[in-house]
Amino acid sequence: MRQSLPFELSKDRSFFDSLGDWMGDVLYDELPEKGFECRDEQIFMAYQIEQALKEKNVLFAEAGVGTGKTIAYLLPAISYARYTGRPALIACADETLIDQLVKEGGDIYKLTEHLGLTIDVRLAKSRNQYLCLKRFEETEKVVTEEWIDDIAMSIPDGVYAQGSMLTVSPYGARSDYSAISDEDWQSVNYNAIMQCSVCDMRNRCGQTLHRSHYRSSNDLIICSQDFLMEHLATKESREREGQLPLLPEVSMIVLDEGHLLEYAAQNAMTVKVQSYTIVNLLERLMVDGVREKTLYAMETLQDHHELFFDQLRDDVVPSEEDRKTIKKSERLLAIGKQLIVDVEGLLEEFVFESELYMIPEYELNMAEEFLEQYQAAIRIFIAQGDAVDWLEETDGEETLVIMPRLITDVLEEKLFSKKIPIVFSSATLSVGKDFSYIAYSLGIKKYQSFSVPSPFDYEEVMKVHLHELKRDEKTAAAEKLLNEGQQQTLILFKSKQSMLQFKSKLSMMSKLTMAFEGDRELSAIVRDFQEGNVKTLCSYHLWEGLDLPEEALTRVIIYDLPFPPQDPLFDAKRAFSENPFEEVELPFMQLRLQQGIGRLIRTSNDYGDIHIFLNENEIQYKSEFVNILPVQPV
Repeated sequence: MRQSLPFELSKDRSFFDSLGDWMGDVLYDELPEKGFECRDEQIFMAYQIEQALKEKNVLFAEAGVGTGKTIAYLLPAISYARYTGRPALIACADETLIDQLVKEGGDIYKLTEHLGLTIDVRLAKSRNQYLCLKRFEETEKVVTEEWIDDIAMSIPDGVYAQGSMLTVSPYGARSDYSAISDEDWQSVNYNAIMQCSVCDMRNRCGQTLHRSHYRSSNDLIICSQDFLMEHLATKESREREGQLPLLPEVSMIVLDEGHLLEYAAQNAMTVKVQSYTIVNLLERLMVDGVREKTLYAMETLQDHHELFFDQLRDDVVPSEEDRKTIKKSERLLAIGKQLIVDVEGLLEEFVFESELYMIPEYELNMAEEFLEQYQAAIRIFIAQGDAVDWLEETDGEETLVIMPRLITDVLEEKLFSKKIPIVFSSATLSVGKDFSYIAYSLGIKKYQSFSVPSPFDYEEVMKVHLHELKRDEKTAAAEKLLNEGQQQTLILFKSKQSMLQFKSKLSMMSKLTMAFEGDRELSAIVRDFQEGNVKTLCSYHLWEGLDLPEEALTRVIIYDLPFPPQDPLFDAKRAFSENPFEEVELPFMQLRLQQGIGRLIRTSNDYGDIHIFLNENEIQYKSEFVNILPVQPV
């Protein structure tokens, strides 16, 4: 049911005039009366967003930590959603931050409690955040551990019963299984090979039920930026196939931590080809009664696919980075061309098989869709055009990743030309209050912008310590700091590899009081950390969005400077810039470092220490970031 506006409209005043009056009453009077601080920066931001709504513009809203950005955009967003009759979309930096936004005690909770607003807010998580019944059934056949039984017990009885699903509540979200590790979850969740459109369980799938639930929101839909970009990338094809888009039409978009949109856009347009996926897929089709010619075509494709990945491994440039550069040999390209021919021949054989009904229809349809995508990916790879590719490990499998380098045209067509208000919200969108870097990287030509500082007196509440260390001294230095006081400590790493190297060198006693990203579902780890059950949280993702006030976090250790990795994606950015260090390396590091430091001081009652570790190589960059620190190092 559509909610009423939180204020009265009159004939002699526009919606925006009335919105402005209401926000003024809330921010100047109602919330301060309930114990909230009256912050000029927050009020300024709210009115700048109102102006962007009125003009349907792109707005870069850079506001320092403690401004109260979330409330500043929630008030106009909820009102505009109700005025237009379409929900507002809030796209967070990643999946881990969605639950943070709606947690008990968060800003949405506070508005509900203190303003008496009934806010209809629903979560739209990426597809890999949901249980896949097909993959679960396959995994259940071979896994006997307790976690698989826990999932089995959680599936509602009505899922496998005949009859209506109307009485079954949404189920199967990643956050429902907090004790399951990321590695185990990746064997039962949705992945790209699962062709939902031809799945016989699609109407009983938790993902489908969740989608129906969030599409009905009246006020707010919250998703990740990756999911927003996946929606935009697949919208036209889904509509052609008679499917609903992943997200409904919305009135406005807020990009929380909006400086990360470029990476989300590139991820959404990425194609992945896995080493064993196609082999496993075709083996499921080799059932009794399949024609000998079809079997031969499948075996030929499997053989050439395995040869292709053997050659890929030979052509990889040795590196410790997660993304491995591929130096494409003539043999690799030749095998790739043969794979395209193999797929073409097999798809022709499938036409005959479909008339014989020996292969189950679902399996055959899934294989056809997958092979068409596989063939398109190999064509891009061997064309050696304007794309970036590398080899990495995804879900425990070797994976060829193919990503377009230029995303500005796609963003212009699918997002920025739609004439809906789009608000980029972050503490770090500019370099020295110049927004041209982010605008250029996203292809945005017309925009509004502002920058307001944090209202906090950092000199009073924060100390920054620089530690000049040898590379092999960092782990011991961190352990020593942790032993000096029982402070709640966040350790931030530039990469997963860096975190795992640190973990491998720790003593067993140190590990007992520490939690590492990836060990369990991240929002559950964060919850344990906030409640004090874990003293030290180690992460390579939580440079932004983590909001733990007061005693929940009083120390942040920056284990290494967050320069971008030496991998194919950033190598492509470097190759297309005139000055790679000034245009790619330095802005990335500075923005990310500011975000990491911003985890410490979240409210006027916060205090604590920042410790930045610099090895013998990183010391040379001290002058590049000291001036952007909130306080000078002691």
